[in-house]
Amino acid sequence: MDSEEDMLDAHDMYSGEDDFYSDDYKDSDGADDDDDDGEPDYGLVEEDADDSAMIASHRSQKNFCVLREEDIVRHQKDAIERVSVVLSITEVEASILLRYYHWSVGKVHDEWFADEESVRNTVGILEKPVVPPSADTELTCGICFDPYPPEKIASVSCGHPFCTTCWTGYISTTINDGPGCLMLRCPDPACVAAVGHDMVDKLASEEDKGKYNRYFLRSYIEDNRKMKWCPAPGCEYAIDFVAGSGNYDVSCLCSFSFCWNCTEEAHRPVDCSTVSKWVLKNSAESENMNWILANSKPCPRCKRPIEKNQGCMHMTCTPPCKYEFCWLCLGAWMDHGERTGGFYACNRYEVAKQEGQVRPGYDETERRREMAKNSLERYTHYYERWASNQTSRQKAMTDLQQLQTHNLEKLSDKQCTPESQLKFILEAWLQIIECRRVLKWTYAYGYYLPDHEHAKRQFFEYLQGEAESGLERLHQCVEKDLLQFLNAEGPSKDFNDFRTKLAGLTSVTKNYFENLVKALENGLADVDSHAACSSKSTSSKSTGSSSKTRGKGKGSSRTSGT
Repeated sequence: MDSEEDMLDAHDMYSGEDDFYSDDYKDSDGADDDDDDGEPDYGLVEEDADDSAMIASHRSQKNFCVLREEDIVRHQKDAIERVSVVLSITEVEASILLRYYHWSVGKVHDEWFADEESVRNTVGILEKPVVPPSADTELTCGICFDPYPPEKIASVSCGHPFCTTCWTGYISTTINDGPGCLMLRCPDPACVAAVGHDMVDKLASEEDKGKYNRYFLRSYIEDNRKMKWCPAPGCEYAIDFVAGSGNYDVSCLCSFSFCWNCTEEAHRPVDCSTVSKWVLKNSAESENMNWILANSKPCPRCKRPIEKNQGCMHMTCTPPCKYEFCWLCLGAWMDHGERTGGFYACNRYEVAKQEGQVRPGYDETERRREMAKNSLERYTHYYERWASNQTSRQKAMTDLQQLQTHNLEKLSDKQCTPESQLKFILEAWLQIIECRRVLKWTYAYGYYLPDHEHAKRQFFEYLQGEAESGLERLHQCVEKDLLQFLNAEGPSKDFNDFRTKLAGLTSVTKNYFENLVKALENGLADVDSHAACSSKSTSSKSTGSSSKTRGKGKGSSRTSGT
């Protein structure tokens, strides 16, 4: 049971909650998130924004940038041109260097100017051909050994001659083997000369060119530690991340939000370690085993788990065992009768327990079963609420899309209001979607919050409850109160009041959830500091009280001495 002091501390924290979760609460640097010169976390979406980018633009993008395919191509071309100009080499050679050094322009420059000859030999950009040019009218292919005229022969910087047919087969085979084709070398086993994309463009089929260019494009992201592909199924966007902000949540233009650090879906305020444990627990077989342990008992003879699906205590194991036993005491059913309480109630266990005749290990089995049942019930409590908020979030995303495609125009016509003045409804939906995500992950946070930290748990559950009630008010307002204006015959004089109410609820809910996230990410440190202050205050009072007592004692002693 919680101590009286814990309860008082929690009560004091609740009373101060309005001050903590108010508009006055700011970051440690004193800057408000919604300053005029800074982009707000949940700004209004521009009128010409794509529907698919609504949620992405709703979140702050100060620490990351979403890259489309054309953006990646432009970055690649810029890097190649810079290296080509600075090192005075061809763009083909520059692209070979950049692929080898993972598209790091600075690394290329450092290595090249440190030891150009070594870099050339390592990467395969030879300054002089190994095989000097021949003036013969026929050259022998190094693969098929057939003679060909010079125009049917091709070679890279090394000069080894191979016919175009063999080159095409060699390139095609390597491309079909995967992204390793980007590091393609001369077919001569002893040669290190690199094969650039100019040879691929000249000799490969259209299908192979497409594959090669795709590998080439993806290498820019996959070789760069600052960039990652969006993990959403079918998404072709990439994220360029700037470290140092402390926030790893990013949002793609496809509307999928994920954590840059672990690539799971965005999970603030929960850390990646907790998410990993929670996801593993949700998918692990351990919960199935817990259910079996909590809701079944092993047959005393064959040990197979049996679930009780009727009221009678008379159990019969399935064939071929067919053993009949009592569900309560697991004893043979033939030993049961009126003397054990009848066929529908067995007091045999209680009597045997009192007499100390319970089978060894039976109490331990019951204890384990009870523990498993409690553990399963606790997990189910948190998981159901986690899943319910996920379902509500998905429904909110569907409702937002419905609003954008149909209802916004309908509402604009009925209320005689331009769509540009109805953005407050979109912002409310975007806020609901974000808050549902945060609230969902608070249940994973609560599941792993240590039970012995009573004050923290009480404070957390209070904050979580307030967040739920506030979000429900906002959700109900935008989901149900809006219907009367959508179904109205004409303009309503109450629409302006609805606008004020919804905008206010959105602002309050946004502020509360932002500060809730900060508090949870900070490990509810306010509880610890408050407890320390309370402890110090209690200690001071105790010391003062003790001093007064000692003073009285001395005075009494002097009086008696007189």
